[in-house]
Amino acid sequence: MRAAYPQAHIAWVVQDSFVDAVRSHPAVNEVVPFPRGRWRAWWKPSVMADFRRWVGALRGRFDLVLDAQGLGRSGLIAFSTRARRRVGFRDARELGWLGVTERYQIKERHTVDRMLGLLRAMGIRPIADLTLYVSEADRTWWKAERARLGIDDGYAVFAPTSRWITKDWPAERWAELAPAIRQRGHGSIVYMGTAGEAAQVQAALPKGESARESIDLSGKTTVGQGMAVIAESALVVANDSAPLHIAVGFARPLVALFGPTDPTTVGPYRRERAVVRSARAAAFRGSYRDLTLGDALMREISVSDVLAAIDSGRALPGRSGSG
Repeated sequence: MRAAYPQAHIAWVVQDSFVDAVRSHPAVNEVVPFPRGRWRAWWKPSVMADFRRWVGALRGRFDLVLDAQGLGRSGLIAFSTRARRRVGFRDARELGWLGVTERYQIKERHTVDRMLGLLRAMGIRPIADLTLYVSEADRTWWKAERARLGIDDGYAVFAPTSRWITKDWPAERWAELAPAIRQRGHGSIVYMGTAGEAAQVQAALPKGESARESIDLSGKTTVGQGMAVIAESALVVANDSAPLHIAVGFARPLVALFGPTDPTTVGPYRRERAVVRSARAAAFRGSYRDLTLGDALMREISVSDVLAAIDSGRALPGRSGSG
């Protein structure tokens, strides 16, 4: 968008808890936080009034709106701007297509390619650059934390959680993987997760290791600080979760563990070789939301499978990596 409209004022509406992910991007002039949690009780008069004030501040400000999410709420936000051109997906879910004036059928499978497909349909040349940017404040924080914790330059990051048990590699496998990772030159391993995932992270920690070897940062970082941690790492091993895509944004060596979700649609963009997935998981056609599945598909990934991806060089970013 910046290449197509070099003089434009570009604003990005993003859920408030993820603002750090785009705040420092040089192509973005303004970030508009969407307080999703505050509006969960949307039926209350006070919440509805708050939402009306929020969308009212967007009305009449923009010439072009791009709904790259394709959901009911993003369609509603697009409509509320009253922009003359509002572009989105013809098959947007939850009737989100009603909020846009230009609707395109995009055939690409991967989520990123679908978003870029909207630009192509508008006559704009897509640029597949997923580079992320860390604020100076977050870089400074991590530099100080690394010094305080004694973390070496070759540290690895483990992201052993996700929002769904069906996407979680078993905790004992993470604990078994850790010493093998150290044998490959990664003296420290930093474990990441949200505050609500702290128990999961604790279960994944190997027993009897020093605080310098296993650093648990679950619930102790903002999104921006977590990005700073990943940006300087020498290896990231992650379930299908946000840290995986952050690793792509910083072109980090990466092993992506997949089970019931399809990496051709939500996998690490242009890092297909980094994906580790069993044959049975690849043939699975059900939903990751089916909790009766448990971690059965993820359990089919062995520690040796992960190490093979690292030792073969599949974890390394190649010419198809980010930015």
